[in-house]
Amino acid sequence: MIDSIKRLKPFEFLKDIYTFPVNSYDMVINDFEPITAWACKIKHKPCFSLSHQAAYLSPKTPRIAHRNKMAEIILKHYAPATYQTGFHFKPYDNFIHTPVIRSQIRKSEIDNKGHITVYLPAYADEFLLKHFNKMADVKWHLFSKHSYGSYHKNNVFVQPVNNEIFVQSLCTADGLITNGGFESPAEAMYLRKKVMVIPMWNQYEQLCNAFALKQMGVTVLNKINHDFNLQLKEWLYYAAPVKVNYTHQLPAVLAQIFQQQQHPLSIAV
Repeated sequence: MIDSIKRLKPFEFLKDIYTFPVNSYDMVINDFEPITAWACKIKHKPCFSLSHQAAYLSPKTPRIAHRNKMAEIILKHYAPATYQTGFHFKPYDNFIHTPVIRSQIRKSEIDNKGHITVYLPAYADEFLLKHFNKMADVKWHLFSKHSYGSYHKNNVFVQPVNNEIFVQSLCTADGLITNGGFESPAEAMYLRKKVMVIPMWNQYEQLCNAFALKQMGVTVLNKINHDFNLQLKEWLYYAAPVKVNYTHQLPAVLAQIFQQQQHPLSIAV
């Protein structure tokens, strides 16, 4: 989020805001995207926000003890909307719903073939291989942003990030090790997989997500250090999936939004 702001080009950003044709639409549905959000605000056009970030507009949403004031300001003002609908691991407030699980996951066959699916882009492949190779009795599917091809190194299968293959791996895994994002841990819990989360230390939203997951019983590590092998063994042999009930709520959420419009719609999403 902060990285996105650093990459903004102010003049192009303002030009895009003032030239975006929001008045051509009856409704704008926004997923924490600033251009259409600010265009609606400036031109007094209703904007409906559907996002995970909207959940952080509630003081009831879990945060780490040391709040990042700048990150909180960004979450509040980055993509302003007339109506906010948030999604989080739990419905912490009346405008917050449980995660939207994509149909690809909901329709997949669930199995447990014993491997562990891993996505930790903040760590180099060789660093992770050093740890996973020590546990030769476990098969690891390591999805990498650093590799352009697939290869095996003993008991670890390293492959570039690919959505189809990742979904297949996750649906047949024993568990998931990932960072402090939102979608992947939610999908893993929905699939009844045990989860270990290692949030990126400088990502406030990830740290808060991890704090919420820890409250639910998910294993959370601050970082990979000299205790990692012991922590990994304990998780592998003793951790259990966290039980969740993520029903398909999106149709009801959208129906509630559409009820506020009484004529045929032209929608910008």
